[in-house]
Formats: sequence, C-alpha cells, structure tokens
Amino acid sequence: MPARQARKDFRNLQGFGSLKKLSYQFYQRPAIELAPDLLGKILVRQVRGRTGRAYRARIVETEAYVGVHDLACHASKGRTRRTEVMFGSGGYAYVYFIYGMYSMFNIVASFEGDAQAVLIRAAEPLNGWKADLSGPGKLTRAMRITCADNGVDLSGKEIFLLDDPAYQPVIATTTRIGVDYAQEWKDALLRFVDLNSRAVSKIRA
Repeated sequence: MPARQARKDFRNLQGFGSLKKLSYQFYQRPAIELAPDLLGKILVRQVRGRTGRAYRARIVETEAYVGVHDLACHASKGRTRRTEVMFGSGGYAYVYFIYGMYSMFNIVASFEGDAQAVLIRAAEPLNGWKADLSGPGKLTRAMRITCADNGVDLSGKEIFLLDDPAYQPVIATTTRIGVDYAQEWKDALLRFVDLNSRAVSKIRA
C-alpha cells in the first residue's frame, strides 16, 4: 500500500466519531460476563509501517474460558510460560498457535491471579473491507494477528476495541466448539453468538 494511503488510515483511526476505546475496567470481570458483552464491539488492528493499514471488524462470536477449574481452559494445566499472560490483569491479548497453522486471539479477563480469557471466534469486516472472518484462525490471518502480539496491551495503539452503543446484537448461547476432551466442561454454555450475523462460524441449537 502506498505511504499516502497508510497515513490516511492512521488519520482515520484518530476519529471514529463518538466511539470510545474500551477501558481496563471493562475487561476486569469474569469471562462469562465479558464474553457476551464483547459481541457488537469493534476490534481494530493497526499495522504500522509503509505498508501499514487499519483493519476493523465487529465481533460476532466469542467463547468464555473461566479459570483453572475449567478443563477446557489452558490455565487448568497450571501456570506456565505459555499461560503466564492469562494470570495477569484483564485487558491484554493472549495469542497462541495451534495445529501448526492458526493463531488464536483471546482477551484476558478478570484480575491478576485469576486466569480467565475470552476467545474471539468470528467477526464481520467493516468499512468496505472484504474478508472472511468466520472462524478464529481466519480472523487472525486476515487481521494479521500473530503470536508476536501475545501480551499486547489492549489500551494501546496496535490492537484495541471500540464501544458501539448504537449496535445491539441478538445473543444466543451454546456449548463451545472443539472441547470434547474437557469432560463435563464440554457441555458448558459458554459460547455466545450474534444471530444478526452471517459470519458466525457454526450455528448450534
């Protein structure tokens, strides 16, 4: 992308009308509360440099991972180098790599020492951007989110979320996807989808 267009994207990011960046206080609560409230929020990924640009998408699908007792949660295996960021305060990115192919973007929830997070599973591209974000791996690939973003402060300029009070999602709750190994936790109703959206990765009863 030409440098002129990159600068234009940066200028556009400064506005957003009356939309406000989400604060630490928004994230610092249980993941089961945070996950549905993230639906309808706008995820912004700012890529810097001469070829940089701003990617914006509305979140339409999330999953809550609610602590060390949740057998589907990485924190259930204990505090490790991989999960260290989850044990910190809410409002930071937790990004990990799976299947040798996909980065998974999560938002750390709750307070320091209480390892909880919300997986962002799907979103709708905004501002005329054409992309398929109907799955967590597709989302990170298109928005250029990688494991290098693990631990990023979501109050900063690289990745952040905006509130959009004018948008009201229609929320449905289902079991999470791909956690059949988690014993009784595989049946927990901890996945939240916006029924307004066609970008949801998979509809379940």
